[in-house]
Formats: sequence, structure tokens, C-alpha cells
Amino acid sequence: MKKVLAVAVILVLAISLGACAQKPQVKEKPPIKIGVQVPLTGDWAYEGQGMLNGINMLAEQINNAGGLLDGRKIEVIPADDKSDAKEAALAAQKLINSGVIAVVGSYASTLTEASQGLYNDKGIVQITPSSTATKLSEHGYKRFFRTCFLDDRQGLFAAKFIVETLGCKKVGVVHDNTTYAKGLAEWTKKYLEDAGATVVFFDALTPKEKDYSAILTRLKKAEPEAWYYTGYFPEAALLVRQAADVGLKARFVAGNAVNNPEFVKLAGVEYAKGTIVTTEPLPTDLEYPEAKKFLQDYKTKYGEYPGSIWHLMAADAFRLIVEAIRQTNSDDPGKIAEYLHTQLKDFPGITGPILGFDERGDRKGTIHKAYVVNEKGEFVPYGK
Repeated sequence: MKKVLAVAVILVLAISLGACAQKPQVKEKPPIKIGVQVPLTGDWAYEGQGMLNGINMLAEQINNAGGLLDGRKIEVIPADDKSDAKEAALAAQKLINSGVIAVVGSYASTLTEASQGLYNDKGIVQITPSSTATKLSEHGYKRFFRTCFLDDRQGLFAAKFIVETLGCKKVGVVHDNTTYAKGLAEWTKKYLEDAGATVVFFDALTPKEKDYSAILTRLKKAEPEAWYYTGYFPEAALLVRQAADVGLKARFVAGNAVNNPEFVKLAGVEYAKGTIVTTEPLPTDLEYPEAKKFLQDYKTKYGEYPGSIWHLMAADAFRLIVEAIRQTNSDDPGKIAEYLHTQLKDFPGITGPILGFDERGDRKGTIHKAYVVNEKGEFVPYGK
């Protein structure tokens, strides 16, 4: 009996081993790592969180559909640069160490400027969705791109709008000395003067302060008919409240870092209404089928529509990386960059057709519009 049992056990083991031999374990393919360097905390967290949400959603859709390059999944790796230029280099180093092939980010030009050299040194593709400072393209980095439009173009649009549409000839300009804000202010000043306006005030405030009454009082004494603020939405919210306190009556116009609902929330509708913003077209104004699908998918997943155009610009940056991987059948950063520079044409972007990139990595074509905050606290096209 013992001999029979022993033989039976041996047979079972042999069958089991044979079955194992017939079904070798399939090794999981390595993921394609794409970094997202954005401010997830700090003053600009609203923008960074929306950018990451949209990218995570798109990556999930691609992975559920089978991934890229014969089944490889996308792994989105976030890095919080904390709305602080000093943290931007640390965030970039984290992504470099994690082995990313490409990065979407960052939000502000100051943050991008602090990190783009690090990515360039490692040959990593970087696409910023919202860093519009003209000087970022002047370093000659061959793997740096952006889906947003540049400050010199916005400055031209803002100057023409203030002079021709608002009919203002005496204009004040206020910036915050950051890379983006100072550059936009200087371009706008140039184009205002070219258009025959007089810039009666040009100065900088210090970000994160709580009291701007001194600079606003000096601005009031210059007697502008309109004033243009080129900094970010947290300070803009304080400025419109405190401008009322000092009796500054001039028309308030702001650049495209004030183009999201957080500005209205921080300022309050009573103070925000009437604010004019020059910006890329906002999400609700985009009639492209890609935009409509993205907006609906985002609302289904997160319970609300994205409130900022930069969330959509980030999604387009991610989609361009994916498109380059598909078209080159490679995750090699060099091939991705080469494709974006030389072969990409008329890509159906969420933010509109992406005609391609010039030799500096800047998006071809420019679209800007003016919006005004209405009585409900909504951004609506100016004049409609």
C-alpha cells in the first residue's frame, strides 16, 4: 500500500511540474515613465492639481486600452515643486532619478526656468503647458517645448486691446519681478508706447505680501485710465480689493495668470467683477471635438469641469508625448524630440490645432482673447 501511495505522489508531482513547465511566467513589460512637475502645494496649487488630474485621467484611458509599444503601461510620476523656484530643481532631480523619458511642466516660468537646464543635461524631453516667458526659448535647448503661447504675443494683444478697444492712452503697468510677469510687463510697455499710449506708471510689487496700499496709492497719483497687472492670481485678488480701498478707479486689466476661478473666489465677486483678463481662450470657449470630450470625461471622473485653460494645455502636452511615442514606435527621448521638431503637423489638440513647433520648441500660431468677470463671477468674452 505504501508503495502505491508513493508512486501516486510521484505521478502528481510530475504532472504538476509538467504543467508549470508548459506555462512559464510572463515577465511584465517595464512601464513608460512620464513626469509631471507642477505645484501641488503652495499659492499655485489649484493650477498644478488640475494639470495632474487631467494627465492621470488620460494615462488611465490609454492603459485601459492596452497601453503603448505593444502593451507597455504609462506610469505618471508627479513631483511637487511647491510653487517655489527653490523647490523646482529638487522636483526635477526627483524625476530624473526616477527614470522619466519626458516631463510635463512646470506651471510658472520661474519654476520652469529653474529646472529646464537639468532636464536638458540629461536629454529628457520637457513640455511646459503654461510657462510663457519669452526668454525660456533662448537657451537653445533642443528638447524643450511648450503648448502655450509667448508673452511677446500676449503683450501685443494686451496693448492693442487697452488702446484700441478700451480707448485708454494713459496706462499703468504693475508686475511682480518673476520671470513671467516682468517679461510680459516689459513687452506690454513696449507695445503700448508703439501704439501711442503713455505708460505713466511702471513698477513691481513683492509677491506674498498682504498690504499693497502703498504701490496702489502711488499708481493712483499717476492718474492712469487703465492699469495692467502681469502677475499671478493670489496677488491680483488682493490688488482689486485694496484698489477699491484707496479709491483707484482706473480699469483693471490682468494677464493670463489671473484667468481661473480661484481669482474670483479669493477676491470675492463684488471686487472681481469688471476685471478684464487677456488670455488664451478659456475651456468653455473651445468648440473642438477633442476639447468637448476631454471636458466631459474630466467632469465624469472628478465631478467638475476643469476651470483653467492651463489644465487643458497640460493635457495637450501629455498627448503630444504619447503621439510622438506612437509615431516613432519608441520611447527614446531623442526620437520623440526629433519627431516633435520636424514631423508633427496639424495635431488635433484639445486647445486647438497644434500646427507644429519652431526650431526653439515654441508652438506655432497664437490665439488670445479678452474676458471680463461678470456679476455672477464668471469669465465671459469681452463685448458679448
